[in-house]
Amino acid sequence: MGKKGKKEKKGRGAEKTAAKMEKKVSKRSRKEETSVYNELYTYNIRKDAWTKVEIPNPPPRRCAHQAVVVPQGGGQLWIFGGEFASPDGEQFYHYKDLWVLHLATKTWEQVRATGGPSGRSGHRMVAWKRQLILFGGFHESTRDYIYYNDVYAFDLDTFTWSRLCPSGTGPTPRSGCQMSVTPQGSIVIYGGYSKQRVKKDVDRGTQHSDMFLLQPVDGREGKWGWTRINPAGAKPTPRSGFSVAVTPNHQTLLFGGVCDEEEEESLEGDFLNDLHFYDATRNRWFAGQLKGPKSEKRKRRRGRKAEPEGADKQERGGAGAREPPEVVREVVAEDGTVVTIKQVLAAPVPAGQPQSEEEDSPDEAGGPVVEPGPRSNAMLAVKHGRLYLYGGMFEAGDRQVTLSDLYCLDLHKMQEWTALVEADPGAQEWLEETESEEDSDEDAEGGSDDEDSGDSGGEAGGECGAHAGAGRQETHGRAAPEPSTPCRT
Repeated sequence: MGKKGKKEKKGRGAEKTAAKMEKKVSKRSRKEETSVYNELYTYNIRKDAWTKVEIPNPPPRRCAHQAVVVPQGGGQLWIFGGEFASPDGEQFYHYKDLWVLHLATKTWEQVRATGGPSGRSGHRMVAWKRQLILFGGFHESTRDYIYYNDVYAFDLDTFTWSRLCPSGTGPTPRSGCQMSVTPQGSIVIYGGYSKQRVKKDVDRGTQHSDMFLLQPVDGREGKWGWTRINPAGAKPTPRSGFSVAVTPNHQTLLFGGVCDEEEEESLEGDFLNDLHFYDATRNRWFAGQLKGPKSEKRKRRRGRKAEPEGADKQERGGAGAREPPEVVREVVAEDGTVVTIKQVLAAPVPAGQPQSEEEDSPDEAGGPVVEPGPRSNAMLAVKHGRLYLYGGMFEAGDRQVTLSDLYCLDLHKMQEWTALVEADPGAQEWLEETESEEDSDEDAEGGSDDEDSGDSGGEAGGECGAHAGAGRQETHGRAAPEPSTPCRT
């Protein structure tokens, strides 16, 4: 085929892609609805029960905000920023308000302090001594967007904001990064997400994998400096939408997320459910490996070569590991659509690697391993040495699924996950049309060329407020970008 013929075929493909996107947008305007909440729930560990807490005059409904608990005043929960979206997703608003929930008296209070950060979503905030330190985030309007890398401090004694101007070269603007406090009193920034416009109506996202330390200079709290660091060990693969918590031994724990394969008019994600630990004292990453449940049967003792003293068990595995098995389930939605859900199980022992004395022999192995399925934007909390994981979202084809399951992992034993509330497929919320529905409509009208069979993906309505091109970085699912503009939240 000559150059002219190729150009004509490419032109027809672009026209069909535009027509398909217009049809998808039209369908969403009729069927999708965004819900944003300002509800407060508590989970009682001893009773294994959720309770909705009704407190008068709460903050307005929002998502993608930050919440930090501090011990002052008998316990306080501080909330800053976030965003609101209308039910049709056409109108949205970024907050710059600051609220505190007094846990002792169960009362909300809005703290009106000037000089604080601008309205934003996807920022990160931590408690540092008697201050709240806030970094990054993004703001988006119907016409444009901006990502931030500024740093603010809120004094919990004087209730005043101040903008910090750290010396050195810091992180580029981003949102949805890891932000945690080290035992040495520094603040770690890792990863995150940002996007930039590469041409008209086309944005390209970046999943950052760099790491920085923010710390007082010469021990003085009023003066801060940035230092870029390059940790050793088993680093996490590039991703966004991961979740973060701090372990009892002051390591930073990272769970899950999604790795995007992004092209100009498509976006596909590989969702993850792995664990990683960052030890700031050693400046080293470790891959989290579960030992598995202990069997009451007699262990089969096998010889193995002694490991070098001090070798970290979390760094076993290696390049020879086999692909982990998958469990495939089919779920039928209310509209009759059948969606296949794949869950990756724990990876098997690499071929040729002998089992340890504490491992079961193959004939003693039990059923499928219980663990959270791959997901992004899950909520994490650590209490009494146990990691609690709630909800999140994943994608099945062109559908986004919100989760409400709850899991627990003993971080001291690191043996196995416990499902406290299992996923209920019937109660999961489907957030988007399936590709099969759209393709069937298109086939009825005469089909498409091979060049147009790929979906110009990246559009969705998040259950907690979504809008055009918010990025994959938030705690609230994924936003609904403009046609042919792939983006992750």
